[in-house]
Amino acid sequence: MSKRDYYDVLGVSKGASSDDIKKAFRRKAKELHPDRNSDNPDAESQFKEANEAYDILKDAEKKAAYDRFGHAAFEGGTGGRPGGFGGGGQGDFASAFSDVFEDLFGDFMGGQRGGGGRSRASRGSDLRYNMRISLEEAYAGVQKTIKVPSSVTCKACNGTGAEGGSEPETCPTCTGMGKVRAQQGFFTVERTCPTCNGQGQIIKNPCRVCGGAGREETERQLGVNIPSGVETGNRIRLAGEGEAGLRGGPSGDLYIFVDVKEHPIFQREGVDLYCRVPVGMSSAALGGDVEVPTIDGGRSRVKIPAGSQSGKQMRLRGKGMPALRGAGSGDMFIEIAVETPVNLTSRQKELLREFEDLSDDNHPETSGFFSKVKKFWDGIAS
Repeated sequence: MSKRDYYDVLGVSKGASSDDIKKAFRRKAKELHPDRNSDNPDAESQFKEANEAYDILKDAEKKAAYDRFGHAAFEGGTGGRPGGFGGGGQGDFASAFSDVFEDLFGDFMGGQRGGGGRSRASRGSDLRYNMRISLEEAYAGVQKTIKVPSSVTCKACNGTGAEGGSEPETCPTCTGMGKVRAQQGFFTVERTCPTCNGQGQIIKNPCRVCGGAGREETERQLGVNIPSGVETGNRIRLAGEGEAGLRGGPSGDLYIFVDVKEHPIFQREGVDLYCRVPVGMSSAALGGDVEVPTIDGGRSRVKIPAGSQSGKQMRLRGKGMPALRGAGSGDMFIEIAVETPVNLTSRQKELLREFEDLSDDNHPETSGFFSKVKKFWDGIAS
């Protein structure tokens, strides 16, 4: 019986890309899964056919030869799959399906085709440190010294985990692969090696200080430079200052998360600052000057226009926070809060009543509001 065209077997066109060919074969592999084809006696032969087609078409050189000469390119023992899984029909379904898992899912399973095993060294974990600073420190920048509980490379064994400078030995169970295979019916299943826990090596004489881990617990002091202009949520990365790697692996990183405390005077919005300044009723009415603080510790005099109302803002350019990345600074906004006097004396009350009697035309907002209210009520009554 003549062989079917490999492209027809996988259901792709001759111009299909390597990704399209792989996707098509993946679909075929699932379609011909033995659990789904218990009642199909041809499933095994169909799978072998699909596997053979994929083995040729996934390889650029074999594909080019097939496109030019067809099946004749691999006749006479020159083609087919290594190990006899080609036109000769040798090999079995289990080994074929193992090849499928190697090719399609090898990376997912943590392996690589052709062996090599997993590295005995692994990178250390990243660490997080939450740092609270004041608004003044965020404005000027500051250097802080912090204490970080962490793991460092064991000095006794130089991170190898072995006592006396000896070297770890290749695991006899997995021969350095870090994983073992078990045949389960049609499938070849890979598992982490139980002897070396996936490291590929074992330590027969572990270091007495670190117990074979290659690192030990300690507390370190680090100097951290906090740049000016930082905000809550900003993150500073200190490369290599995290947890030491296992058995000589590279260290992780340390991340400093900044939290700027609330200020009793200033409120921050990005690079701008806001300061709410209470002003007496008479000062707001007559106008005047008020002295306000600035974040750098200085003072500025601000002129209050006569007739100022609560909520009025004045801007002090360049008196805000510095930009974290880039030149320049934000502005500072002074917001007036007109304060109503309390605990009045009899004389003060008398003067305010007299002022009220003479103030019919001095409250335009009040007059406008009640004029609108009167129209509203008249509209309802009519």
